[in-house]
Amino acid sequence: MSVAAASATKINEKDYWYRLGVEALRRGGNSGIVEFAYQQTRNFERLSFLCLITGNLEKLSKLMKLKKDVMGQFHNALYLGDVKERVKILENAGHLPLAYITASVHGLKDIAERLSIELGDDVPSLPQGKTHSLLMPPTPVVCGGDWPLLRVMKVIFEGGLESANEEDDVEEGDWGSGWEGLELPLQLDTPKVSAFMTPSQGMAVSLIWSQESLLAAEKAAAGSFDTAMRLLNRQLGINNFATLKSMLLDLFSASQSYLPAFSSSPVVPLAVERGWSESSSRGPPALVYELSQQEEKLKSGYKATTSGKDENLTEALRLFLSILHTIPLLVVESRSEVEEVKELVTIVKEYVLGLKMELTRRETRDDQVRQQELASYFTHCKLQPPHLRLALFGAMGVCYRARNLATAYNFAKRLLETNPTESQAKTARQIVQAAGRNMTDATELNYDFRNPFVICGSTYVPIYRGQKDVSCPYCTAPFVPSQEGNICAICDLAVIGAEASGLLCSPSQVR
Repeated sequence: MSVAAASATKINEKDYWYRLGVEALRRGGNSGIVEFAYQQTRNFERLSFLCLITGNLEKLSKLMKLKKDVMGQFHNALYLGDVKERVKILENAGHLPLAYITASVHGLKDIAERLSIELGDDVPSLPQGKTHSLLMPPTPVVCGGDWPLLRVMKVIFEGGLESANEEDDVEEGDWGSGWEGLELPLQLDTPKVSAFMTPSQGMAVSLIWSQESLLAAEKAAAGSFDTAMRLLNRQLGINNFATLKSMLLDLFSASQSYLPAFSSSPVVPLAVERGWSESSSRGPPALVYELSQQEEKLKSGYKATTSGKDENLTEALRLFLSILHTIPLLVVESRSEVEEVKELVTIVKEYVLGLKMELTRRETRDDQVRQQELASYFTHCKLQPPHLRLALFGAMGVCYRARNLATAYNFAKRLLETNPTESQAKTARQIVQAAGRNMTDATELNYDFRNPFVICGSTYVPIYRGQKDVSCPYCTAPFVPSQEGNICAICDLAVIGAEASGLLCSPSQVR
């Protein structure tokens, strides 16, 4: 197939690319060549379905961004189970009634209210008394590549049939003469054999896991979801388990395997253990989520944040939230890895808060004061140096255009201290020079950079030093006291102000 792919590249004709894709799919599912062939023929419909069945949701998300094919966008949104994107596509295509119905049925109340205002008297009616159900595509556990091929070998029966008619040539002689004189005793001393006793059934592996483990992820993998949720509530104050439902089910599915036997007998359940070996005793369940996966997501989130486009910032926010949702279900081995997990929570929390404020600022087009405040608060999030420079550069520009010269001057000075790029430094020096002649602000902002503060994760207002605040027991995001008892707006998991013992994600913490 590699030779065929090289030949198709040299010929570079649509018909040959099509035939190559068909043959690569037929010969064991060579998905890499199939995908390349579909790209060359611009067959995005088949390419989307290929990404779906191989579990490559990242490429499927990129295909959904192709704006020339509205129907393809909608199909990809269906494959991904992205309801908000479907509503957005329907709205952009001018199908406001369908967008309104989709938002209403799936519980997107804010979007539905906005669409109902745009529709006016043409708001479609929904059937009363019916219970809505959301059909979501299953989340792939692994991203598959080429389908494996099996070697076909002759079975023992085929080899036996080939030699069935062959007989060894044996020279005839006195048949049976050597077997004379064999006498058997009348009474053989045969020991009496007792009846076979069926061994008693042992304890189920899932029950052993559930009894021996103190970690929420391993409880969920054993099928003890109720115990796992109680642990997460006690340790991290988590109360919104709807967000974690699919992940808890993935943990359980990944630790179970079933071996089919004969058609007349039931399948044989097998427990999948972590770090199994023949010499080791019963081990903990295998887990589908690992720390290394979250670190890769973090890198992807950094990359999307650097781009700065609306769709990339939305993707970065999705990745960071995914990390926050996965961390309570991680299991690591050493104390050093526990500290890495805790540090990861702190990093991701800052990015979720900052990106939410930045996306809100971009949607707030009519309120210049609020735009400046949100841009200013974004610069106080603990970001990586390249992202902090972007935040300072953006806040400097927003405040300068609004004639808040003193505030813009402060951001320009801070930007020059971060080793900016040549173009950023040039713009910052120009603003320092221009604002230095008239250090005044045209409008008053709820922002004082001289007084240390933290930012409320729900209302996006500063909480200055000395003022009371409450925090999320899981991600530690601060909030104004009026938010106590609500679900955290940053992690969307824990109850603000709830008491919790802390993150428990390693056997080394309970030894």
